[in-house]
Amino acid sequence: MSNTTGQWLGWIGILVGIIAFFWQPVWMGVAAVVLGIIGLFSHRKDSTGQRLLLGQLR
Repeated sequence: MSNTTGQWLGWIGILVGIIAFFWQPVWMGVAAVVLGIIGLFSHRKDSTGQRLLLGQLR
């Protein structure tokens, strides 16, 4: 995932989290905002973590 895509997903997560505060007041909102912030500020330089999850690291 590119940095631009990660930033867009982060902002979408934060916005969905704010909206979710009105629907499911605590858990959905907190989870979406936290995951959005993590997605927004995490800068991945390579795909090692993703390859490890998929079992493709050799």
